[in-house]
Amino acid sequence: MKIHEYQAKELFRQAGIRVPRGIVASTPVEASEAFRQLGQPLAVVKAQIHAGGRGKGTVAHNPAQRGVQLVRNPEEAFQVASALLGHPLVTVQTGPEGKTVQRVLVEEGCRIDRELYLGIVVDRAAALPVFMASTEGGVEIEKVAAESPEKIFKEHFDPSRGLQPFQVRKLCRKLGLAGTSAKAAHSFFTNLCRFFVQHDCSLVEINPLVVDGDGQLLALDAKVNFDDNAAFRHPEWQQLRDLSEEEPAEVRASQAGLSYVKLNGNIGCLVNGAGLAMATMDIIKYYGGEPANFLDVGGGANTQQVTEAFRILLADANVRAVLVNIFGGIMKCTTIAEALLEAYRTVGFNVPLVVRLEGTEVEQGRRILGEAGVNIITASDLADAAQKVVQAAGLGR
Repeated sequence: MKIHEYQAKELFRQAGIRVPRGIVASTPVEASEAFRQLGQPLAVVKAQIHAGGRGKGTVAHNPAQRGVQLVRNPEEAFQVASALLGHPLVTVQTGPEGKTVQRVLVEEGCRIDRELYLGIVVDRAAALPVFMASTEGGVEIEKVAAESPEKIFKEHFDPSRGLQPFQVRKLCRKLGLAGTSAKAAHSFFTNLCRFFVQHDCSLVEINPLVVDGDGQLLALDAKVNFDDNAAFRHPEWQQLRDLSEEEPAEVRASQAGLSYVKLNGNIGCLVNGAGLAMATMDIIKYYGGEPANFLDVGGGANTQQVTEAFRILLADANVRAVLVNIFGGIMKCTTIAEALLEAYRTVGFNVPLVVRLEGTEVEQGRRILGEAGVNIITASDLADAAQKVVQAAGLGR
């Protein structure tokens, strides 16, 4: 789950992580008034969307306008906000359609002596969070990782103990932080790691982290993603969620208890089990097709969920065929066969449907489908299913 920069910075502030003063605005008038309230000769107006690269991003109808701009008076704040609000901002992460800006963050300017990078993610190979830092702040960290990986410094830490003092000292030496800045780094780095653990984050990123004129550290940007699996522990997350920034089909699927991710292909996939879903997508590509989605209905899906899954799949105008790949374990093949037929009758199919069943009560399930008298293409195994769905979609090699 992603949140906006202004929301992340408010959480940072509560956690003792230093951030600039800023005010959120949803109209040009509010942006102008925010500049006055900050009372500084310089401010920055920042578009608030769930995507990186905003500084280089351009407004769709006016490429001269960027997603992050400096302003020096209330009138400029008004003008920049007018150019951003209600218009799509196109960045390297949004695709050519961009994302519509509904809010801007008006933030006080500061004196920047240095720009650094900080990030925390989970290193699954080490089964630990890893704290990352680099002297190359303010630029795309992906580019640094590809071209100069030696400039990214990493320290794994135990989530129950946090980042240790010797690790902070090691990072300070590598980052060239000394004196006041090194002292500030101790509380900043440790607070950031504590924040990551306590808030069940999957990503925390500050780019850039600035060293200001007083040698203090300041999070000039803030990117925070939460781990959806921990949502049951954090009811407060619902207040931070911006559904307008999410794919509508993915929101609809989550409300039905389905795990769905929309992709750009043309073969819809309905599978039970995340690993099997990934294998299904891979073999579709192997035979020349492109999956239109990842969809895991889970091991205990009922008729209502399967029906909703089909509605979501068929609402995608790019879908030219659907592959159902079910391995019956907890969910019996007879159950899924009956659910498929009910969904077929309820939703109505306008594209070919290929079904591969395996597992518990598979022969009975296949017989149910075969005797139903509906236009369903059955497959004997996964390779057979993939070839048939790619052929049915008019694709393949």
